[in-house]
Amino acid sequence: MAGEIPDLHAEVRTGTGKGAARQARRDGAVPGIVYGGGVDPLPINIPFNVLLKRLKAGRFLSTLFNMKVEGHDDVRVICRNVQRDVVKDLPTHVDFMRLNRNTKINLFIPVEFENEDAAPGIKSGGVLTIVRPEVELVVTAGDIPEQLTVDLTGLEIGDTVTISNITLPTGAKPTIDRDFVIANIQAPSGLRAADDEEDDGDESAEVPTVDETEATEE
Repeated sequence: MAGEIPDLHAEVRTGTGKGAARQARRDGAVPGIVYGGGVDPLPINIPFNVLLKRLKAGRFLSTLFNMKVEGHDDVRVICRNVQRDVVKDLPTHVDFMRLNRNTKINLFIPVEFENEDAAPGIKSGGVLTIVRPEVELVVTAGDIPEQLTVDLTGLEIGDTVTISNITLPTGAKPTIDRDFVIANIQAPSGLRAADDEEDDGDESAEVPTVDETEATEE
């Protein structure tokens, strides 16, 4: 489960519109907005370097933050959108949504795999093929997991891991209503190729031949 909620400091942005946003960027900040929660939207500025560091750390869109703005009560938020410069790919605007502990939200949660050395299929040369490196879940804001964990202990070549094999946090459920595949262990490519060749050989051996003499008499 997620640990301590990290703080994210911001300042109130004076003025709205494109002019105020451009001024914020000139001052080394990224303009943004905090909305939702039955409260008026709050225009903010976040220091560019702080935001860029958070983005590079990863999982920014699935992290719950405690936003601190001088003159306002702390509020839990989650980022819903980061606009970027089309050329430089740097953040130009960011949107946050206010949450309470019981708010239900859809988030993509990364999947981590452990105990590969305890999977006989991998030890014998099998290949772990990851179908879904992350899974979209409906979760409560107060119980956002950092990751979903798949234990590979005991898995053999040909075994498949589905969402039902993963223990989800209380109250969380997948957005897809079926038992979809997360990963599987496949045979080594060399072994698969040999099997294919053997199958082809068997098929050719089963094709009946026509006796040339019988064909002529007919």
